[in-house]
Amino acid sequence: MDAFSSSFLSTVPQPTKLPSPALITTSYVPRRYISSVRIEEKPPTTTTTTKTTTPQPPKTQPSYVSPPAVVKKRVEPKLSTMIFNTFDDIINNFIDPPLRPSVDPRHVLSHNFAPVDELPPTPCEVIQGSLPSCLDGAYIRNGPNPQFLPRGPYHLFDGDGMLHSIRISNGSATLCSRYVKTYKYSIEKQTGYPVIPNVFSGFNGLTAAATRGALSAVRILSGEFNPANGIGLANTSLAFFGNRLYALGESDLPYSIRLTSTGDVETLGRHDFDGKLFMSMTAHPKVDAETGEAFAFRYGPVPPYLTYFYFDTNGNKQPDVPIFSMTRPSFLHDFAITKKYAIFADIQIGMNPMDMIFGGGSPVGADPAKVPRIGVIPRYAKDESEMRWFDVPGFNLIHAVNAWDEDDGNTVVMLAPNILSVEHTLERMELVHALVEKVRIDLRTGIVTRHPVSARNLDFAVLNPAYVAKKNKYLYAAVGDPMPKIAGVVKLDVSNGVRQECIVASRMYGPGCFGGEPFFVSKEPENPEADEDDGYVVSYVHNENTGESRFLVMDAKSPNLDIVAAVKLPCRVPYGFHGLFVRESDLNKL
Repeated sequence: MDAFSSSFLSTVPQPTKLPSPALITTSYVPRRYISSVRIEEKPPTTTTTTKTTTPQPPKTQPSYVSPPAVVKKRVEPKLSTMIFNTFDDIINNFIDPPLRPSVDPRHVLSHNFAPVDELPPTPCEVIQGSLPSCLDGAYIRNGPNPQFLPRGPYHLFDGDGMLHSIRISNGSATLCSRYVKTYKYSIEKQTGYPVIPNVFSGFNGLTAAATRGALSAVRILSGEFNPANGIGLANTSLAFFGNRLYALGESDLPYSIRLTSTGDVETLGRHDFDGKLFMSMTAHPKVDAETGEAFAFRYGPVPPYLTYFYFDTNGNKQPDVPIFSMTRPSFLHDFAITKKYAIFADIQIGMNPMDMIFGGGSPVGADPAKVPRIGVIPRYAKDESEMRWFDVPGFNLIHAVNAWDEDDGNTVVMLAPNILSVEHTLERMELVHALVEKVRIDLRTGIVTRHPVSARNLDFAVLNPAYVAKKNKYLYAAVGDPMPKIAGVVKLDVSNGVRQECIVASRMYGPGCFGGEPFFVSKEPENPEADEDDGYVVSYVHNENTGESRFLVMDAKSPNLDIVAAVKLPCRVPYGFHGLFVRESDLNKL
């Protein structure tokens, strides 16, 4: 066993049975990566007479709920807390050890998926070209970054949200990496160890669900945490609307964020829109650049399984529209809007209690017998009376790219990657192939036609934000090699014919180099005459051979997506999820 293995095994309680040696040796994280994460201190073996105060949840306010103040010096745990942690170790070691690679932290947190420490605003070096003036502002990317090394099973989706922001001004760049100070992050930082169980990996099987659920209930009753203050991670994406910037995760309310003049990232608090937003919101709201409105939804395991709503130009939330025609819980990660409609996908992934009870699987899984559907509802619907559902066998949408109206609103066209082998989405992502398709729904006849626009394995596709809900010509998509690693970015012209490969430009990052979701930034966002593709594609890219991370700026019009600027980053930026570019004028509104 190598040195890293000994170090890792000494800090994480081990299962009674480990994966095969071949898996372990190929999936361990290099020491320089994993050592940057703060490991929770072991509680003292003797008690003291010092009286400790149970962390209290923040007081509920109409709109903002500030995260708890972080205590710099952690108080010593109570006897009850030590008992809870002991039971937690028993569950992780003997009842539900991380045996499968998809929940084994030694596999999930390998290479550049390993977490990093926070980084205060730090100047960066532009090592190639120069940063265009239209990039004055900030590119911010969200992603999972566990605060503590996992004590047991851990899924890629379970990490605390960390924002990696590169602030650009007059050709200079500053990088800052900060956790989203969620209630979960703050309460666990204050106590010094994990308290809230992992949602995606902590409830695989009836026994694991029952024991971890019971332990969580006892922690709640003892006052260790209050789930009413949110248990979300805010680790998925960002959105800017109503002159506010939000970090998002679909299991909780949005967290309001701001950037300081020095480039630092601050969490303002959990935002409930004056008490009008309940429980949670999608991590993929759609913002209409022409109206300034934002459209969103939430989904859950109890009726109504889907609730649709929107925010006006000023960011004021409008009334909920519950969708009771969705008759069973489904995994609705994303959706699309047109000028007239909102489009939802009822896919084959959903709540899977039978597999959890009898097969030891996740409570969320695939149902191969289910026929996927697409639902279309008027964009400004007051109720679900005009909701229409269309069967679309074999179409499983995780991310939607865009949609628009045709034929005077009688036809809806949507662009989205279709996830083939959907049963592997949560467990074996490397086996997933995402085929970008153009889907056409004739609302008069009910006929749905589909065709792929590329044969490549593409996901995390974006477009010029000014074309959301309008007919667009170009997409920029990440190339899976395989997913979740991204080997490059391609540009697609989706106006090409039905049976043509639509890739018109490509940039592969090179051997051992992997990036993330691309993002398009227009050169002249205020110019209505500007070409749709007149701008830049940006992304973080990491070289696994050298350990160096860079920020790349690519010319979206060039046939090879030529690099016009490269910024050497002062520290490693892990692979993550979704990002957003916010212009300087919008940052000033925060």
